Amino acid sequence: MPLEIVTVPCLADNYAFLIHSSDTGKTALVDAPEAAAISAELARRGWSLSHILITHHHGDHIDGVETLRAASGARVVGAAADARRLPRLDLTVAEGDRFAFAGHEVQVFDVSGHTIGHIAYYIADANAVFTADSLMALGCGRLFEGSAEQMWASLSKLAVLPPETMVCSGHEYTAANAKFALTVEPGNAALIARAKSIAAARASGTPTVPSTLAEELATNPFLRAHLSEVKAAIGMQGAGDAECFAEIRARKDRF
Repeated sequence: MPLEIVTVPCLADNYAFLIHSSDTGKTALVDAPEAAAISAELARRGWSLSHILITHHHGDHIDGVETLRAASGARVVGAAADARRLPRLDLTVAEGDRFAFAGHEVQVFDVSGHTIGHIAYYIADANAVFTADSLMALGCGRLFEGSAEQMWASLSKLAVLPPETMVCSGHEYTAANAKFALTVEPGNAALIARAKSIAAARASGTPTVPSTLAEELATNPFLRAHLSEVKAAIGMQGAGDAECFAEIRARKDRF
């Protein structure tokens, strides 16, 4: 049976994700913004946690870890490079590591930029990558600790995954991201159509996360900084890819 992925809204605009194996009964959680919403979803489905996968150290991604660990005995996984800022880890991982969850391989990517030591988890069998605040729906995380070069390198790693991959990111920022993206590529037909569908989804209270990597490649300005048409749109023909990404990120910060 395929793995089941459930999006759990948390706090004001965060998302956590449950990954459930009906074959084994095991359930993993990616990030724990708060315990209450996640515990309620687990109880509703009759699931119990076996693993908690942490992407980075910010409180709105880890504040529920200890409560959930105490309730379930779940094994906590996180970046070795950031262990000093994370809850106690039972398994530390780094770029290129692979580990098993319920008989399925989980691949680890270092996606530093938003923070140093931020990681993403890719499960090919689930056709999903859990990116938190690195690659986001129509956006990417602010560069609180890392450089534009680091974030561009991180996004470039994710961009080569299969286009049908679901991008499970950490926040409901998509409507605001769409407004900004249209200032970069106002003539992008795929972006215009996506912005309309996002507005409709939010009007009905429907999450816009996860998205697909194909959607992001066609519409996300942060993934498109290497394209000649995007460089022309921001007046940076001939500039390097990371330099163009940095300009787009700076414009978003001022938006």
